[in-house]
Amino acid sequence: MYFRLSTQKKPLSAIIKEVLSVYVLCLSAIIFPLPLLFPLQYQTAVQLHERIQSSSMDAKLEALKDLANASRDITFAQEFINLDGISLLTQMVESGTDFGDLLSFTLTAFVELMDHGIVSWDTFSVAFIKKIASYVNKSAMDTAVLQRSLAILESMVLNSQDLYHKVAQEITIGQLIPHLQGTDQDIQTYTIAVINALFLKAPEEKRQNVIRSPTPVNEEMAHQLYVLQVLNFNLLEDRMMTKMDPQDQAQRDIIFELRRIAFDAECEPNNSGSIEKRKSMYTRDYKKLGFINHVNPAVDFTQIPPGMLALDNMLYFARHHQDAYVRIVLENSSREDKHECPFGRSSIELTKMLCEILKVGELPSENCHDFHPMFFTHDRSFEEFFCTCIQLLNKTWKEMRATSEDFNKVMQVVREQIMRALTLKPNSLDQFKSRLQNLSYTEILKIRQSERMNQEDFQSRPILELREKIQPEIMELIKQQRLNRLCEGTCFRKISSRRRQDKFWYCRLSPNHKVLHYGDLEESPQGEVPHDSLQDKLPVADIKAVITGKDCPHMKEKGALKQNKEVLELAFSVLYESDEYLNFIAPDKHEYCVWTDGLNALLGKEMTSEYTKSDMDTLLSMEMKLRLLDLENIQIPEAPPPIPKEPSNYDFVYDCN
Repeated sequence: MYFRLSTQKKPLSAIIKEVLSVYVLCLSAIIFPLPLLFPLQYQTAVQLHERIQSSSMDAKLEALKDLANASRDITFAQEFINLDGISLLTQMVESGTDFGDLLSFTLTAFVELMDHGIVSWDTFSVAFIKKIASYVNKSAMDTAVLQRSLAILESMVLNSQDLYHKVAQEITIGQLIPHLQGTDQDIQTYTIAVINALFLKAPEEKRQNVIRSPTPVNEEMAHQLYVLQVLNFNLLEDRMMTKMDPQDQAQRDIIFELRRIAFDAECEPNNSGSIEKRKSMYTRDYKKLGFINHVNPAVDFTQIPPGMLALDNMLYFARHHQDAYVRIVLENSSREDKHECPFGRSSIELTKMLCEILKVGELPSENCHDFHPMFFTHDRSFEEFFCTCIQLLNKTWKEMRATSEDFNKVMQVVREQIMRALTLKPNSLDQFKSRLQNLSYTEILKIRQSERMNQEDFQSRPILELREKIQPEIMELIKQQRLNRLCEGTCFRKISSRRRQDKFWYCRLSPNHKVLHYGDLEESPQGEVPHDSLQDKLPVADIKAVITGKDCPHMKEKGALKQNKEVLELAFSVLYESDEYLNFIAPDKHEYCVWTDGLNALLGKEMTSEYTKSDMDTLLSMEMKLRLLDLENIQIPEAPPPIPKEPSNYDFVYDCN
């Protein structure tokens, strides 16, 4: 420290005193910098630090509310953290004595303080992690507490590899999935964020095997995985429904980036040549990239869907699969104009198709279990899915030797290839690629030809007459199967306006098909329930009608259920006596069809369910093929052979008597 002594008329003692006062002031600023500079924040931090330890619950709650609000300010946060405030909050959480609003505001203050990045996440104990995880694992927890706990877990996983392992020991994907079942979108969003964080930080081998296990996935788990899949893809809806602004320079820069990656070796410096020359060069390159509008490609992305999502996919492909991207663009730009596969147009239409296949933007169905394991093996699964499919499209275009007029035909073939590969439920994106390799255009033609041949074989008149003759036998077989299933019985849930209930009842038909036995159960049975344990009976002779859907009395009574389309499709009632009803809600569509078919068969009415039609088609087709085995490769005439003329005499007739 240097001091300049000017010529002043001051005694030496006064000068020494002045120097010492400056030194003391500087020393104080070094030791206590923030209280000196920000006395108000320091005083507030000290007061709140004392108030949140109050023995009065009301005073403590008010203090925690004030702390949650004040913690947003980084200066206050620094002061409070210097007072060891974070440790105090974690001790309050670990003690487990606070609940409800007290706990909610404690966690809110903690989240706000940690968001400033002043304290490392690695400093927290296993006891604290266990306590936060316990709030998430509880089936009934205050919404605010649950939301803050999920936010804390996400930050722990993302900010520390060590904490990822500790969190992963306390909470699993299966424990998080039930939170997706509710209607609170904030909770669903935070839950998906935690799941994504766990996937992102998981080792590659563990990430690949999250869904696969030695035992088959049960129905409830399959449904929840399907819900998670739908909600994850629905996060793409905003981009899918966002039009590109042709005047937005940041968005136009993405198109420039696509051009730069594809034609980097050919690109001239931006400043070389005249403006007209550069415009001409850009137009030429945008045509090679396959955009419809060569002058301003941004216009191509104003169609919704797929909007900006298509551009996001193209940029991901160009950056993460650069060799494949450059190969496709240059390969097509070297072909004749009519034979080139337009990358830009193809990408936009393909993105739209993939959104339709995966039903992006649609709400999850209550009873669907159709999840695809491969979408859980990569944190950018939709983008990787697109990258695989755009390469498939280019390959199929070449195999079909397509021209620009064949664009829609190519897209139809690609859609069929994708759908057939997805039907096989590949466990990984690599397996999906392998399935697509076996579904070349030639193979698709063979499959189509085989299906067409099978269809045409059954259209000749003699075959149609045989079908009509066999049909009653098959219908009787289906009827017996339905009645046998009714004799085995089914366990039904008692469902009110809430989705989940733990009350059950069982119903079954007597072996002589004359009485319906039913009664309440304490829990879901493991097998058939004996007739003698079902207290109530309904004679089949007393049944007057079977009512389905919104006409059922229990659908009219409960407004919430009436609005639930899934439940409406599973509801049916049996009308007996004058106005008495036995009300059912089937566990799934199959049981609904079995019971409505069986009850209609008991009443002598036609069985009209979609399962009856499907069973009829399957069994009739099998029976026809079995009966026609001896006629394989023999041409069946359209008309019967002519009846020969009567003989001139009947001397050849032998009299058996």
